[in-house]
Amino acid sequence: MRRKTFGDIGLDLFSYAVLLLMAAATLLPFANVLSKSVSEEWAVVAGKVGILPVGFQLETMAYVVTSSQFIHSFLISVLITVVGTVLSILVTAVTAYPLSKRQLPGMGVIMVLFVFTMMFNGGIIPNYLLMKNLGLINSLWSLMLPAMISVFNMLVIKSYYESLPEALEDSAKMDGASTYTILFRIILPLSGPVLATIALFYAVYYWNDFFNPMLYINDPSLKPLQLYLRDIVMDADSSSALNKSVDDMMNVSPEGIRAATVIASTIPILLVYPFLQKYFIKGVLIGSVKG
Repeated sequence: MRRKTFGDIGLDLFSYAVLLLMAAATLLPFANVLSKSVSEEWAVVAGKVGILPVGFQLETMAYVVTSSQFIHSFLISVLITVVGTVLSILVTAVTAYPLSKRQLPGMGVIMVLFVFTMMFNGGIIPNYLLMKNLGLINSLWSLMLPAMISVFNMLVIKSYYESLPEALEDSAKMDGASTYTILFRIILPLSGPVLATIALFYAVYYWNDFFNPMLYINDPSLKPLQLYLRDIVMDADSSSALNKSVDDMMNVSPEGIRAATVIASTIPILLVYPFLQKYFIKGVLIGSVKG
């Protein structure tokens, strides 16, 4: 192997420095919010909390996660994320399969129509009117149907299908397998890495989405966690937003409540990643480069 020159070493050090700065820019704000959520009330109110917590207490976090409205919004978000992700994966995987076949009649036109939607859409008002005419205002379906399929995710899965050997399908057809049997019993089981990766993309989107709930959900009983978090951050009177009594507010600060709510709503989706990590890089690479 060629020995590294001073120029190569300098380039490596520069690359590491840039990556460390990018990591710090991502982690430091999160560390600050986490520190506020567990710091003493006086330190949060006085603005003394930086990267490290000042003192330590869990009253604020307990105050947030035991709120009935928080728990209800949390369960709504879990429902939307689980159901939406499962349906999106199913629809995206099934849509990508026929488009991975070059012999599909009119495939060029169909692909143009799909790609067109990546660059242009109807806009907020037409989408709202569509949801209203469909009777989906104040319905959880209004949060899942518009995001049921992502063209980018569909193209990634399509590329993965194209990388699979055609001999697999030819052999199955010779044994009398139908198209649905080939897809659900051969293709999908072999597509575990890319499907797990796309499932993570969809899950993160459904969990973090607050714009669509802000447009389509007016019923407080249907508010997902991110819309509830938005109300907490924007509401100066956190006691009313959390539906707690004044006595309960004595040992916690509004700023600490906001920080604790952000942390409590972020941790669940972070816990999903370790279970899909082994598929993540492999799925993205195989799905984006045709073998």
